[in-house]
Amino acid sequence: MADSDVLRAPHVLDYVYKRSVGPVIGAFLTALRDGRILGATGSGGKVAVPPAEYDPITGEDSGELVDVGPGGVVTTWAWTAEPRPDQPLDRPFAWVLVRLDGADTALLHVMEAAGPDAVSTGMRVTARFRPRAERVGHIKDIECFVAEGAS
Repeated sequence: MADSDVLRAPHVLDYVYKRSVGPVIGAFLTALRDGRILGATGSGGKVAVPPAEYDPITGEDSGELVDVGPGGVVTTWAWTAEPRPDQPLDRPFAWVLVRLDGADTALLHVMEAAGPDAVSTGMRVTARFRPRAERVGHIKDIECFVAEGAS
């Protein structure tokens, strides 16, 4: 059969929808836009970051939303020497779990550092937010974490 005899028709399959983030995640994202980080209280007063709609231990509704950080402690990390195009930073960086001041869980994010020797478990870091005009209510409103005292 010749190529000109083959019938062709363009077809695009789309799943166009919007998702409501709800009151807890919505408040978390709004706080990020405003340069703050929120956690949610749960069982025994423990604070989870990011907050969830439900307590992960009991399944009950989360409690009060509270401000945490912006500083905290690196609980573990992994170095990325060659970032991929879709990663948060276009230069070498560390993936870090940061237990923010006032939180009982750790938040996964990225840390800007000169090299793997500049990152360590237990070190103090602080969130560096994007400029106010660039914030949109997304986890990327935190550009990255940096060593406490660094600019």
